[in-house]
Amino acid sequence: MSQTVEHISCQEVVELVTDYLEGALSPEDTASFEHHLALCEGCVFYVEQIRMTIAAVGMIGEDDVPPAIRDDLVAAFRDFKRTV
Repeated sequence: MSQTVEHISCQEVVELVTDYLEGALSPEDTASFEHHLALCEGCVFYVEQIRMTIAAVGMIGEDDVPPAIRDDLVAAFRDFKRTV
């Protein structure tokens, strides 16, 4: 018996990309995600950009970020959480 793959949109790819890259999606959601990638070159490019960003940011240590910038980032994230 064949299983039908549910189609997802580009917006859903954007929303699910982190979970996909972390291997946190269910097998069904992974299949839907990968099915979309097989059909959408733009989303393939987007996922690759996110992979490269994660790799680049992963090389930055806390000591590499000046304290003033770190404080500004923390404040920005706190403000963002309040508005969501």
